[in-house]
Amino acid sequence: MSVLDAPVTAAPAAPVTGLTPLFVRLKLTLLRNGLRQSSGRKAAFIASLVLTLLLAAGQVLGLVLLRGNEHAGTVVVLLTALVALGWAVLPLFFPSGDDTLDPTRLVMLPLRPQSLVRALLVSSMIGIGPLFTLCLVLGSVLALAHGVAGVVFAVLAVPLTMLLCVALSRAVATANVRLLNSRKGRDLAVLSGLVIAVGIQFVNFGAQRLGQAGGLSALEPAADVARWLPGASAIAAVDAAADGSYGVAVLQLLVTVVALVGLVWLWQRELVKLMTSPDGSTLAAAEPDREESGRTGLSGLLPEGRTGTVMQRSLRYIARDPKTKAAWVTALAVGAIVPLLNALQGTGSLYFACFAAGMLGMQMYNQFGQDTSAFWMVALTISSTRDAYVELRARALALLLFTLPYTVLVCVATAALLGRWQALPEVLGLSFALLGSMLAIGAVASAQFPYSIPQEGAFKNVAPGQGGLAWISILGGMLAAPVLAGPVIGLTVWLHVADHHGALWLVVPAGAVYGVFVGWAGLRIAAPRTANRLPEILSAVSKG
Repeated sequence: MSVLDAPVTAAPAAPVTGLTPLFVRLKLTLLRNGLRQSSGRKAAFIASLVLTLLLAAGQVLGLVLLRGNEHAGTVVVLLTALVALGWAVLPLFFPSGDDTLDPTRLVMLPLRPQSLVRALLVSSMIGIGPLFTLCLVLGSVLALAHGVAGVVFAVLAVPLTMLLCVALSRAVATANVRLLNSRKGRDLAVLSGLVIAVGIQFVNFGAQRLGQAGGLSALEPAADVARWLPGASAIAAVDAAADGSYGVAVLQLLVTVVALVGLVWLWQRELVKLMTSPDGSTLAAAEPDREESGRTGLSGLLPEGRTGTVMQRSLRYIARDPKTKAAWVTALAVGAIVPLLNALQGTGSLYFACFAAGMLGMQMYNQFGQDTSAFWMVALTISSTRDAYVELRARALALLLFTLPYTVLVCVATAALLGRWQALPEVLGLSFALLGSMLAIGAVASAQFPYSIPQEGAFKNVAPGQGGLAWISILGGMLAAPVLAGPVIGLTVWLHVADHHGALWLVVPAGAVYGVFVGWAGLRIAAPRTANRLPEILSAVSKG
């Protein structure tokens, strides 16, 4: 019998495995392989896991101790709502925390949307974040569940809340995945630290107001609203069932179910759209080149020549460079938070409004560091002291476009909150003098103590070996600025001591004139230093 006549034997079929178990194993494999990359990464994961378990254990213990307390439902409902909000927001600020959040990696695979959503939903339950959330949800139902009805609703509330949080996170990440992978997404990651810092200040302020209002009972109105929000309604249903309000409990549970179905539908819709529509970058590449228009928008309002060009470049740094943008947003936020929050607490002083001028004045420091190695192109255009002066003056003018109106706005808002309009002129004058002093010192420090700003790493703002230069530049300038503004400060003190309160309005023009003069003098001093130290500046700012 020939080979051709031999019977054909079919190869054994591969075992059919569902997509959901496959994605679960894939998630575990990605996690295991990631830990094998380096011992440092493994140590960081273990430390994070241990810390999470400790926090979760403390959270569960605290929630269990709330069992039977009259305010247990209020605390648990609001806490669950905050956790759900965190699941919605964190993917926007930490898009690189989980590579599986990017569904574009699955574009080329022949997968149906329904099965893909189901598999991603289940596999997303694996991780430190879901573990912490599960512990919190379990502690919440333990604090609220009483009786058979409470236990039954608790059994339903735990998986529904977990699924809702994960689906919410996935839907938000999928809808914004192209944004998160773009430059704007990286900007969000850089600004995440600022958001956390500002959030902590508001939490601190809220805690103080809560203590003044008489305890947890002040939170009940907010909890009454949160009980009907999808993130907390399932947990609120447990509390309602334990109290015998079965109709309310069913309605609150249905709110979570409807929200979960809607989120899954929106997630699937965005997933199909993402995996079938072309990327915006390909569309932009296919568009015909548009002719460059003339000076339009803000650029049309700027002066001609080198001054306008440098101002436009500085403004583009603020709008496009993540590090520069983060520094500006931090200064704007902190400069307003310090005086306004203190004013809201009733313990602030109108002089705290000068903090706004101080924070924004610091943006004049290390002007050449934000150029990094590209400073060589700027250096080629500086051939004299005059060129250096125009360069520094234009950078200062670009900064003043924001700092002057912002300083006036913070001063006026703080005066309105404190009701001290009579002290507004002196605070404005002091702010103008302080701002001019910081511009002058910042220009000199930029020429004398330049340092590089590394582009990699969201929280790395000084190149190795240049920390001393940064401290000298910033800390020395912060201490020297009030001394340089001393004449205006002395004038204000003398008018108070001499009981010439009616003449305090003179501090406004005096501070403005003095600020302009000292700023001009600082630029004049910094210009020759910049022109003569171009090689040293270029070497310093190119180290990152």
